[in-house]
Amino acid sequence: MNDILIVDDERDIRELVADILKDEGFSTRLAGTSKDAMAQIKEKIPSLLILDIWLKDRQMDGIDILKAVKRDIPNIPVVIISGHGNVEIAVAAIKQGAYDFIEKPFNIDQLLVVIRRAMETSLLRSENRSLRHNEVNDSKMLGNSNSFRSLINQLDKITRTNSRVLLTGPAGCGKGMAAKYIHTNSSRFNARFVTVSCMGVESDRLEESLFGNESAERGINPGLFEKAHGGTIYFDEVADLPLDLQLKVLRVLVDGQLQRPGGTDMIPIDVRVVSSTQRDISAEVEHNRFRGELYHRLSVVPISVPSLEERREDIPMLAEHFIEMARQSQGLVQRHLSADAKTQMQTMSWPGNVRQLRNLIERLLILGDESAPIESRELLSEVSGSSKGSEFILSDEMALLPLRQAREVFERQYLLTQVNRFRGNISRTAAFIGMERSALHRKLKSLGVPTSGKGAEQTDQVTGGDSA
Repeated sequence: MNDILIVDDERDIRELVADILKDEGFSTRLAGTSKDAMAQIKEKIPSLLILDIWLKDRQMDGIDILKAVKRDIPNIPVVIISGHGNVEIAVAAIKQGAYDFIEKPFNIDQLLVVIRRAMETSLLRSENRSLRHNEVNDSKMLGNSNSFRSLINQLDKITRTNSRVLLTGPAGCGKGMAAKYIHTNSSRFNARFVTVSCMGVESDRLEESLFGNESAERGINPGLFEKAHGGTIYFDEVADLPLDLQLKVLRVLVDGQLQRPGGTDMIPIDVRVVSSTQRDISAEVEHNRFRGELYHRLSVVPISVPSLEERREDIPMLAEHFIEMARQSQGLVQRHLSADAKTQMQTMSWPGNVRQLRNLIERLLILGDESAPIESRELLSEVSGSSKGSEFILSDEMALLPLRQAREVFERQYLLTQVNRFRGNISRTAAFIGMERSALHRKLKSLGVPTSGKGAEQTDQVTGGDSA
């Protein structure tokens, strides 16, 4: 983090600056032309760039180099030096992203102060990028169910490409985690993962957030597209993107560049676009609430993220993961899940999906008995909002049936729930409920419990018998 590239067409100046910096323990490289400077930057990105604004170069002057560097590698701090300095040039350089401006002949102490501060800024930015990467890495996707493994298989194929992805699925199922997984395992991992929340944001605010702005008074304020340059931009709930902004986003995707409001320059944009929605965008297109061309550009690779009820096998693993997360992040006592609690979780309804499970676990850790494991009665109390725990509530419909029919209704629902819970594995289902496998097959057939095809919501594996 002490590599400094000095670009100046006066050899005496660049060598003088290099000698001063070497005495202070910095490593330096020298360039006298724009071609040499850009080649050295491409070969190895410096920690800091000291740049003469008045290069006697036909190809690029200092401002051109500054623009190119800030466009392609925005995190490099650039210190501008010039023997013809004035306020206008200083303002122009700062507007283009320079860290500071020093006039020739410069004071050595002043130069060193500016460089040290710029290097500190570079280090802080590097640490922030590292923290962002760790945050993405901490967003683990866990599961062993067939539906989860199928999802991961699809995501792994996508990470090797640059294709745009549209993630669909109910609220709380983990679409954001899937988007981070794509970014983390792609060649763009070292750049930023930027989230654009499209739901509930006013059009004007969202436009400024996406495209930034530029003015003489406020200078340059890059938007989320620019901040994601080289990385991934994630449109969360893209179906809620206002119609007027849909057209502007489409233009960026088509042209690969944008113009900041208030500015004149066209800014090249290189981003991988991942979007998500819980709504049927094709229906939105039919009702003219979403632009068809944008939809087709966003959904090059559509992927469905399964709900929690489609991956019940994963619930105990996820619950234990959330317990450990709460212990590490909030210092909550680590309570263990009893076997009955794990079983109960796999049979419960989860309309809020993984988000609901995480919130439930956190609530149990905060409000429950820290010295006792989490039991099934605690889960039932949480879900029903009642302290009656495991008391069975008879529905009005079942109460009107004769005993034989009511028993059949109960048995059918119970067995369907257990078969779904074990993802259609008859051996595991039979072992849990205490029946012989052949007897369970006969019972399922007699009760009309679907064991294959579309008749079963989650029992597509039943015909395979013992598949895990």
